[in-house]
Amino acid sequence: MLAIGEAGAARATDAPAPAPTILVLGDSLSAGYGIRVEQGWVALLQARLRAKGYGHRVVNASSSGETTGGALTRLPRALATHRPAIVIVELGGNDGLRGLPVADIRRNFAAIVRTSQQAGSAILLVGMRIPPNYGPAYTREFHALYGDLARQYKLPSVPFLLEKVAPDETLFQDDGIHPTAAAQPRLLDEVWPHLQPMLGRR
Repeated sequence: MLAIGEAGAARATDAPAPAPTILVLGDSLSAGYGIRVEQGWVALLQARLRAKGYGHRVVNASSSGETTGGALTRLPRALATHRPAIVIVELGGNDGLRGLPVADIRRNFAAIVRTSQQAGSAILLVGMRIPPNYGPAYTREFHALYGDLARQYKLPSVPFLLEKVAPDETLFQDDGIHPTAAAQPRLLDEVWPHLQPMLGRR
């Protein structure tokens, strides 16, 4: 016969573990700018996880207009609140469009990665490109920083979130920057092959 304390411990042990959390730390491309929230690729990710038998819970901590500096400021609280197993980092586009020094962007990314890893989270880094009118040197250096960070910190990475969308202007809203609702499954398809190996067993 179990003592009362032992019985309580047994019940606690038998309790199901909480669902692992995936935190999406992104900008307007992940926040679903200009479309309904349920149409965005992050919402579609939750639906795909469920359909494929994964128990993960997706928390969308993305914000339109977000920069790497702003996300870094918000990150500690998000990590403490949600304790994510995985952090998907989809940032940098707004930094690049503002022409911020690549060295500054790199430092912010590195701090985001280290802070997440110290909290016990795995990171999936999502790459971005900026328009060529910023000059070939800057655009090349900007995109290269994602690969550099992935190699330095041994991170799985998505080379370019808009790879399957960028060639088709009909998949963008009138601003020419934000993908339409019809484009969102393609964004998810770009992320999924890199995320799935991080999910573990179903």
